[in-house]
Amino acid sequence: MSDYRRVYIPGGCYFFTVVTYRRQPIFADERNVAWLRQAFKIVKAKRPFELTAAVVLPDHLHSIWQLPDGDADYSTRWQMVKTAFSRQLSVPVRSDGTKTVWQPRFFEHCIRDEADFHRHLDYIHYNPVKHGLADAPASWPHSSFRHFVASGWYPLNWGDGGIPASADFDRE
Repeated sequence: MSDYRRVYIPGGCYFFTVVTYRRQPIFADERNVAWLRQAFKIVKAKRPFELTAAVVLPDHLHSIWQLPDGDADYSTRWQMVKTAFSRQLSVPVRSDGTKTVWQPRFFEHCIRDEADFHRHLDYIHYNPVKHGLADAPASWPHSSFRHFVASGWYPLNWGDGGIPASADFDRE
């Protein structure tokens, strides 16, 4: 077994990648995307955090969370999100009793500074284009991109002309 260590910083800002079991495209179904949104609402009501940015693709999702001051427990929150979502699906159950919905772990990265935040924000929003799912970030429906356009962070045509320099890195 690997010696996997996570960084827990109270009040930290984190980038996450969460992948479905064997990369099943479960989020290609709009109902599943709605159930995922509901799972986030349920967990945020019980264990508050700010979901700053997100993109949901057919077989994985990326997000940035800001945790409350004094709280570093993103692992429990992810467990709760995964559980709340998985309860909505009728899928095979493995011998250990777990459903075959999610890969067992997730990737996290503690955002170090404002430049790091912007790189990860760009990565999230350009991801559907990177995977060939959309011709531009604005055309992908399951993304926080339009919220950031409305807030003045991006022009609507951002990413239309190719890979933005800050989004050209691999996080999966």
